[in-house]
Amino acid sequence: MTTPTSAWGAVLGVGLGLGACLIALGCRTRHSEQHRRSRERRDGRRLAAAAVAGVAAGVVTEWVVAAVLVGVAAWCVPAFLARNREQARQVARIEAIAGWAELLRDTLAGAAGLEQAILASAPVAPAAIHPEINALALRLEAGQRLAPSLQQLGDDLADPTADLVIAALHLAATQHARNLGDLLGSLAAAARDLASMRLRIDAGRARTRTSVRIIIATTTAFAGLLVTFNRGYLAAYDTVTGQLVLALVGSLFAAGYAGLVKITAVTPPARLLAPATPLTGGGA
Repeated sequence: MTTPTSAWGAVLGVGLGLGACLIALGCRTRHSEQHRRSRERRDGRRLAAAAVAGVAAGVVTEWVVAAVLVGVAAWCVPAFLARNREQARQVARIEAIAGWAELLRDTLAGAAGLEQAILASAPVAPAAIHPEINALALRLEAGQRLAPSLQQLGDDLADPTADLVIAALHLAATQHARNLGDLLGSLAAAARDLASMRLRIDAGRARTRTSVRIIIATTTAFAGLLVTFNRGYLAAYDTVTGQLVLALVGSLFAAGYAGLVKITAVTPPARLLAPATPLTGGGA
């Protein structure tokens, strides 16, 4: 039978685990306002689900460590399962940046200047980056200078490929660089090559990701079946020493899962434009 003490201990344990998740969440890099709000809504739903799962595990098992482990797992696993969607979004954004660079290149031929070309491209910008390009156009229409507007665009997109295009635009705006159209065309071709390479890498790692999902699902299901149908086998974990052992075992499994997830991840290149550093002619 579940006692009030064990129930409160479960709540405390999952609170500690989710607190660590919140600290990690707060340290993330800033994104565009719309993307940030969307991420906050998703993270809020994940946090609520993790809290419910952790408290339920603590109440059922009467183990504080189980509450923490299940809560943290409920927070982390959906992020891994959604990794495919995030990588697809990144590839779509790279292709959109290439499309916008080509659009600017073609628009510059008939525009009075770079600002006019940007304003003309905003309504037909690719969907993956349309909110950010539209916000850039609104800033220019409101009278903001081009250089800080481009800096804000770089912070909004937070993409290494976008940094190259933005640096080229800033250089053209501040130092009257020549052959901007040719440079934009070259950057667009390089971006499309990068998107193709990312797709090939992702296809090559798809089998590894499937194996990781099977391992995670199998071990999780096995632990759940043991708790449900053979609780006596796990009676050793009811003691304080057993809880410490369970924490060690859970930590080892978590480290193993983290290693498996890491080998399936694609590490993006470092950004050219640091978010906190003003964009200058020399830096570009």
